[in-house]
Amino acid sequence: MENPRRIGMSILAVLAGLVAIFVISLGTDQLFHSLGVYPPWDQPLTDTGLLLLAFAYRALYGVAGGYITGRLAPRAPVAHALVLGGIGVVLSTLGAIAMWDMSPAWYPLALIAVSLPLSWAGGKLAARKRSSIA
Repeated sequence: MENPRRIGMSILAVLAGLVAIFVISLGTDQLFHSLGVYPPWDQPLTDTGLLLLAFAYRALYGVAGGYITGRLAPRAPVAHALVLGGIGVVLSTLGAIAMWDMSPAWYPLALIAVSLPLSWAGGKLAARKRSSIA
């Protein structure tokens, strides 16, 4: 049977990556809204350049979240990062459904498509860092 402490650490590792992604993504969004780069929150974002900007930093933050999860995981950093990516797929799908009319379809679909690969990349970076330290 799995050690309860290790299970708890696994859950915390995934939650830490998830919280990090949420906090830095929403913080960046808020910054761009407050600077007038993005339209007000209640207005749709349809400009391709701005959506590419949002996609770019979300991609970077997705890798960072996978890295954080992998570094904090008690073992199997890539597997933990993939769990985070799976959660990202589910949350991105729910977001796409809820916000379908707020942006062009490619944007939420792209977020769904890259959730797993970005988390995997972050987990691989964490595993590489872990093996270089050991």
